[in-house]
Amino acid sequence: MQIKLADALLRRKELGEKLQMLRQIKDTSMFYAIRGKRVPVTEGIEQIDIDYPKLEVSQVIAEYDFVARQLRLIDAVIQQANWNTPIDVDPMTMDVYRAPSKEAA
Repeated sequence: MQIKLADALLRRKELGEKLQMLRQIKDTSMFYAIRGKRVPVTEGIEQIDIDYPKLEVSQVIAEYDFVARQLRLIDAVIQQANWNTPIDVDPMTMDVYRAPSKEAA
């Protein structure tokens, strides 16, 4: 499959942002063990509150690893294009700034 360099750069940015989001989720204390609490209520009925994890750690880590791999692959393609593709630029684009000499003033 062939894509334009601009598309590859956008994909790299998208994967980088997603990886950052997953890193924040992975590093938080969002994951906790199943806990239960029994509260006696009147008339012999008890109320039970149970907390359970919304995400499994393994799910987040698997997606994180997948996105990180995709990011490395697209970055390698971009780097290869960078090394192998010459581009035409105006020579002035590559000039270095030189402060005007005091004698010219």
